[in-house]
Amino acid sequence: MKHTHRFTKWRAASLLAAGCVLMTTAVRAQDVPSEGTILLDNPPSARLDIYGHAMLDMGYEANQSDPDWFDVARPSKLPSFTDEFGKNGNFFAGVRQSRLGFKGYMPTKLGEVKTIFEFELFGTGVDAGQTTFRLRHAWGELGQIGAGQTWSPYMDPDVFPNSIEYWGPNGMVFFRNVQLRWTPWKEGGSDLAIALERPGASGDAGVYSDRIGLQGVKARFPLPDLSAHYRYADKWGHVQLAGIVRDIKWDDTVKDNVDVSGHVTGWGVNLSSNINIAKNVLRLQVKYGQGDENYMNDAPADVGAEHTGDPNKPLRGKALGNIGVVAFFDLNWSDTWTSTVGYSYAKIDNSDAQDPSAFKKGQYALGNILYHPVPNVFLGPEVQWVKRDNFSDGFSSRDVRVQFSAKYNFNFSIGGKS
Repeated sequence: MKHTHRFTKWRAASLLAAGCVLMTTAVRAQDVPSEGTILLDNPPSARLDIYGHAMLDMGYEANQSDPDWFDVARPSKLPSFTDEFGKNGNFFAGVRQSRLGFKGYMPTKLGEVKTIFEFELFGTGVDAGQTTFRLRHAWGELGQIGAGQTWSPYMDPDVFPNSIEYWGPNGMVFFRNVQLRWTPWKEGGSDLAIALERPGASGDAGVYSDRIGLQGVKARFPLPDLSAHYRYADKWGHVQLAGIVRDIKWDDTVKDNVDVSGHVTGWGVNLSSNINIAKNVLRLQVKYGQGDENYMNDAPADVGAEHTGDPNKPLRGKALGNIGVVAFFDLNWSDTWTSTVGYSYAKIDNSDAQDPSAFKKGQYALGNILYHPVPNVFLGPEVQWVKRDNFSDGFSSRDVRVQFSAKYNFNFSIGGKS
């Protein structure tokens, strides 16, 4: 029994020694540069950036809006008739803008793999009004190819002003979407990007929305949305031209003598820019499209019902036209004081079968002054004004808010070059 134990220890030691020799040989073989290999004095290593912020928003709303959107200024969420959401005057508070994110940088033989995973606590959709998980970015890229969820190439995220109101200018193209992106050219801050994006749209049956026969109409998207942008950047700022085209179909699944199936082609063009003026930044955007409301920051349905005069097909869908304008000026008074002031506008070209109370036009304006006692902290007040106009009943509503926010950032890295 003792002999067997000594034999086992000897064999294990022999195998370990042999393994060390093989590993040493392998390492030495890897150390020998092959033809075409570039040797770096200080090669890059993997790095993980961890960042985010804790943020408080509180304020007073002088008028009223949809309670699910109590802490944002959205013209489309203002009342469409008198006292739709109760009486005026609401105090609000929340931490839903708080955020956590991770960025990874992994060197490979084909280049650096870049990834980002980021979320916040601002509930939307079925979670509207709640403080809950909301994915912002789940994105990876290697070379010219990127995949996951991030900013659509159709939008320009740099148009967003330095405001504390969460939702942002209503006339802005603003959408984080699932996509497969190809960036065939990139130089400095300039680039050309093309993407296939996850399709989606909403429709408004208007005055016929309660008809049982329309309950069987189902949306269908046989193709991905195709978007692209070209951005030119220089010391003075940048200019970006973007476009999108999309196919929106719907099928009437009800078996009767009336068929309202159909499709439209949605499209849009978006021109945006940042202009540096000393330490200040002018942020501009103008866009026009039809059936691209899904990519707008605050716009209703992409498709509206329209009368045809044909008894066998009394309705058809119309890709709703829309225009969006953004003009904001970020002012950097000093290292400790900043301000933002600006205006945004969105208008819909409604279809004739939409309800008279349907959303027609929204306006958005704000101004703030923020104090930055140290680089990663700011606090201060902001005054916000929004207005909504209905399609054809003559009703309009407006809201004024005074908001105070305090934001505390953190950001540190693990790994990187030794």
